[in-house]
Parts: sequence; structure tokens; C-alpha cells
Amino acid sequence: MAGGTKRVEQRRLSIKSCPYSVNSCSTSDLPAGPYGSAGAVDMSAIPVCLWADRDFFWRCRVLRRRLFSIHPLSGFSRMNTGILYAALAYVAWGLFPLYFKQVADVPSLEVVMHRTLWSLVVVLALLAVRRQWAWMASVVRQPRVLGAFALSAVLLSGNWLTYVWAVQNHHVVDASLGYFILPLVNVALGFVFLRERPRPGQWLAVAVAAAGVLWLAVQAGRLPWIALVLALTFGFYGLLRKVAVLGALEGLTLETLMLAPVAAVILAWWSWQGQGALVQGDMSTVGWLLLAGPMTAIPLLLFAAGARRIPMSTLGILQYISPSLQFALGVWVYHEAFQPARLVGFVLIWAALLVYSVEGWWTRQRVVVA
Repeated sequence: MAGGTKRVEQRRLSIKSCPYSVNSCSTSDLPAGPYGSAGAVDMSAIPVCLWADRDFFWRCRVLRRRLFSIHPLSGFSRMNTGILYAALAYVAWGLFPLYFKQVADVPSLEVVMHRTLWSLVVVLALLAVRRQWAWMASVVRQPRVLGAFALSAVLLSGNWLTYVWAVQNHHVVDASLGYFILPLVNVALGFVFLRERPRPGQWLAVAVAAAGVLWLAVQAGRLPWIALVLALTFGFYGLLRKVAVLGALEGLTLETLMLAPVAAVILAWWSWQGQGALVQGDMSTVGWLLLAGPMTAIPLLLFAAGARRIPMSTLGILQYISPSLQFALGVWVYHEAFQPARLVGFVLIWAALLVYSVEGWWTRQRVVVA
């Protein structure tokens, strides 16, 4: 067994020593984290190589064969686990309107405060069970990490507030549009910040989606601000969490730790003034608000864990599980107004997603055949 392990390690291919390199797939293109340590390539690094220089990936047949001969299942196992985590998160988010309609009488800002506070309780309980506290000592000595998570916490809270307000004010369909746009936002963010190189078909999908957003803006006489705010805030949040140095649980804990003091002070002040659901609400309303903790924390943990295991392009494909469910709820359950003229914009965005998905499937088939 030891000899076999040694042989496997010896067969690892260092990118720096690859004779087939075209100076495009270097160790700087392989961030430590989701795809393993920089400098050593295994199956889970294939998506990074592919996006770093797809032409190099197509040409380097020997490299591909050696990659597939090292750990034939480990990379796919990691990818499948990430897909499962992300899909479960998106299903939960797609059904969130059912929950927020139960607290429709509570102001959206107050709902967000409860989500923040009770999410912190849940994640702290999980850390206590796992006795996972050591990371805190090192994080407090890293200002850049704290700054990055402060930014992700602001993005997260802004996304929450916009979404809750939209659901409570009968804009579920508009909220679903934001998450239909999100996969294309992920493509753009991956291109700008992660050096991913979208293929022509992906750029076509982005352009068609942009045309759909423009059509909706012209029809409404204004930009679809709810959709754009939701797509941009969660797109940047996903980007920050993908490159984060902390794991899913630790990262969410740090974010809620930053937000919870503000939420606790505001809720305490409202209660002192005889206002807020904790004072004026019935037991049912209070119970629904307490349930916001696990309902918020669990999907976020699943999403963060999935985002660290799969490329942003795959994350973007899975993402439209959520808006599809939201759209169905808005139109067929809550009977929100949906003018025929708006349908043109949605059809353009759905067509963009179809182009995006088909192009991704075709590309993966070429990789397998080659």
C-alpha cells in the first residue's frame, strides 16, 4: 500500500515542469482552496487549467491522460458533492417565498435582523458541537481577511433586505428575474476577477440576457432595480466566498458575528420602546422568526460548501433552480400580475440560459471525447 501511494505521488505532474506548457497554466493560475495546493495538479484542478488556457488544455493530450490516470474518481467525487450541496441550497432558496409570506406583517428590516441574530445562534451551536474555535485567534490578526468578510457581510445583508422586501410587497416575479440573471453575472465576475475565459457561446448568452434586461427596462420605463440589486449583491458575495480562506461554517460565523451586534441593539431598542414582533407579535409570528436562524444558515452553509468545490460556471448553471421555483410561486401561487409584454424579456433571458447550458454541455462532451 505504501509503495502504491509513493508511486501515485511520483506520478503527480508539476505544472512548472510540464514540457507541454505554453506559459498559460502556471502555479499562479491555481489558487489554493477549492482545487488543492498550487503547483500540484490532480483531477480537481482540471477546471482551472481549462479556463486558464483552453487551447493548451485541448492540445496537451499527454497531460490530460496523466491527470486522468492519477486519481480517476477523486475529482469527480468532489465535483458531485459540490453539485449536490449547491442544488440543495438553491431548492431551499427557491421555496423561501413560502416562508416570508408567513411573516409578511413584520417589517422587512426587522425580519433581516432576526435572520442575522438567530443564524448566529445556529452557527455558534454547530461550532460548539464540533469544538471548532481555533480559527478565531488567527483571523483576528489578519485585517485583510476581516475586511473581506466585512464586505461579504454587507453584501449578504443587502441581498437579504432586498429579497424580503420584494416578497412582502408582491414582487416575487421581479425577485426571480434577479436570480435568472445571476448565472450570467457569475460569468462576467469569473472573467474579471478569476481569469476565467468565457467562450464565444457564453458571451453570446450574456449578450442575449443583457438584451432581455434592456427590454424589461424599456417596458417598465425604469431599470429592473430589484433584479439587478439581487443579482449583483449575491454574485459578488459568491465570488468572495469562493476565494475565501475560511470554510463554509467559519465564514458564515464571522459574517454573522459582524452583523449580529447591530441587529441585537436595534431589536433591543425596539423592544424597549414597546415595538417590534417580540413585543407585539403573537406566538406564531415569534416562532416563525426564530425559525429564520436554521432556515437561513443551512442553505448558506450548503451554498458556501458547494461554491468551494465547483467552478463558478457550474454554479451558474445550477443557480436557476431557485428562480424557476420563485417564478412559479409568484405567477401560479400568489397570482402576481405578469403582462404579456414582459414575457418577451423573460423569454430572452431564458433563451440566454438555454444557450449557456447547451454550450457548456457540448464543451464537456468534447473534453470527455478528447
